Amino acid sequence: MGLKKESFYSNRKCIILFCSAFLLLWGSAHGEEGHPNYKDALAKAILFFQGQRSGKLPKDQQITWRSSSGLSDGLLAHVDLTGGYYDAGDNVKFNFPMAFTTTMLSWSTLEYGKKLGPELRNAKAAIKWGTDYLIKCATATPGVLYVGVGDPNADHKCWERPEDMNTIRTVYSVSQRNPGSDVAAETAAALAAASLVFRKSDPKYSKLLLRTAKNVMQFAIQHRGAYSDSLGSAACPFYCSFSGYKDELLWGGAWLYRATNDVYYLNFIKSLGADDSTDIFSWDNKYAGARVLLSRRTLVDNDKAFEPFRQQAEDFMCKILPNSPSSTTRYTQGGLMYKLPQDNLQYATSISFLLTTYSKYMASSKSKHTFNCGGLIVTAKTLRDLAKQQVDYILGVNPLKMSYMVGFGPHYPRRIHHRGSSLPSLSVHHQSFGCGSGFQSFFYSANSNPNILVGAIVGGPNQSDGFADDRTDYSESEPATYINAAAVGPLAYFAGIYSN
Repeated sequence: MGLKKESFYSNRKCIILFCSAFLLLWGSAHGEEGHPNYKDALAKAILFFQGQRSGKLPKDQQITWRSSSGLSDGLLAHVDLTGGYYDAGDNVKFNFPMAFTTTMLSWSTLEYGKKLGPELRNAKAAIKWGTDYLIKCATATPGVLYVGVGDPNADHKCWERPEDMNTIRTVYSVSQRNPGSDVAAETAAALAAASLVFRKSDPKYSKLLLRTAKNVMQFAIQHRGAYSDSLGSAACPFYCSFSGYKDELLWGGAWLYRATNDVYYLNFIKSLGADDSTDIFSWDNKYAGARVLLSRRTLVDNDKAFEPFRQQAEDFMCKILPNSPSSTTRYTQGGLMYKLPQDNLQYATSISFLLTTYSKYMASSKSKHTFNCGGLIVTAKTLRDLAKQQVDYILGVNPLKMSYMVGFGPHYPRRIHHRGSSLPSLSVHHQSFGCGSGFQSFFYSANSNPNILVGAIVGGPNQSDGFADDRTDYSESEPATYINAAAVGPLAYFAGIYSN
C-alpha cells in the first residue's frame, strides 16, 4: 500500500520535525563530544531540593507547583520546628537522612566549589535550608535533640500533598534518657561541614554552626545509644540504624576535626578503633566516607598519622572495583553498580562521590599516589573512570537510554513515587485532598505525574537494567534527598572536566 503524495510529504515533514525536536532535547542532555551535559544535570540536581522543602517557601522559589507546608511543625512540643526537607516521596521529616543529605551537600561544595560555578550560590542555599532547621532541632530545648516531625506510620497510609497534611505531626527527640548517638553525631557532622562552607562568606553563621556542632557531638559521645532503640516504630522500618552508631561517631569526629583541628577530636577518632570492613556507603553506614575524608590528611597533607585510614579507604575501593580480586560489588550487564534492590541509585551516587573524591586526593598527592588490589594497579584515573560510568548510566547511557534524573534528556521517569509531584498543585486544584482520596485517582493511575520534580534522581532500575516507571514501585521510582546530595559532587567534578 502506498501513501498519497501529499500525505507522504506531510508525514515526512512531521517525522523531520519530530527528529529535530528529539535532537534538540538530546543535544541539551549531551555535549558536543557525546558526554552527558553535566552542567545541566548539576543545576537540576540542586534545583530538586526546592521541591523537597518544608516550611514557608521564599519568594525566589523556582519549583512553583510547591507551596508552603508544615507551618505548625513543632507545635505539639511547644517549639518551632518549621523548615527542613521531606526525605523522599512522603511528608515526614526524618532528621537522620536529612542530616546526612546536608553533610554530603556541604562536602560536595567543599571539594568541588570552584567547579560548581554559578551553582555555588544555589548549593549554599540548599545547605542553609537544611542547617537552619537542624540548628532549631539542636537548640530549641536544653538537653534535647529533636530528630523528626510527623508520624511515619500515619503518613504512609495517606497519599496527599504536603500542603494538605492532616496527619498528626508528632515530634520525636533523643535525650540523655533516650540516647541517639547516630542521629546526634550525623547532625554534628552536618553542622561542622556546613561551618566550613560558610566560613568566609558568612563568618557569624559559620561560628553558630560550629558551636552547635560541638555541643551536639558532645551529647553523642557522652550519652551513647542507637536512636532506633529510643524511637522504635518511629524510626524502623523506615530509617533504622542498622550499622549501629560507631560509624557516625567516627564520621562526626572526622568532620569536627576537619573544622577545628582540635586534638581532642583526633584522640577521640583514634580511641574508636574502627576496624569494621565495609563495601557500602549510605545514610546509615558512614565508615567508608569517614575513612576517605580522613585519608586526605595523608594523601594531600602528607600526615602519616592517618595512614591506617588510607589503607581502610583503599580496602573499600578494592571491594568496589569490578576487576579487583577482592571485589564484592555486583554490576548489571549495562554496567551499573548494584548493591541492594531498594533505591539502589543511592549507593551508586554515594560511592561515585567517594570514587571521584579519593581520585582527586590521589592526583593531588606529591607522588601521584597509586595502590594495589591484589595484582590490579589502581590509579586516580581508574577510580574516575568508574565514577563516570555510573554517572553516565544515571544520565541515560544505559540499555534503556533512559535518564534516571527527572527532567533531564528526552526520556525520563514520568510516574515517580512522590505525593506532591503526582497530585495536582494548589494553583490547579484549590480544595484539599483527603488522606486517602489520592490513592485511587492518582497513586494507581497510569497517567504521568502532573508536576515535574526537576532534577529528582529515582531509586533506579533493577539488576537486569529494567525499569517499569511504575508509581506503586517505590524501590525503583521514589526519589530521595540523599540520592541527589551524593550526586552533586561527581556532577560538579565532571562538569569541570567536560565543559559543554
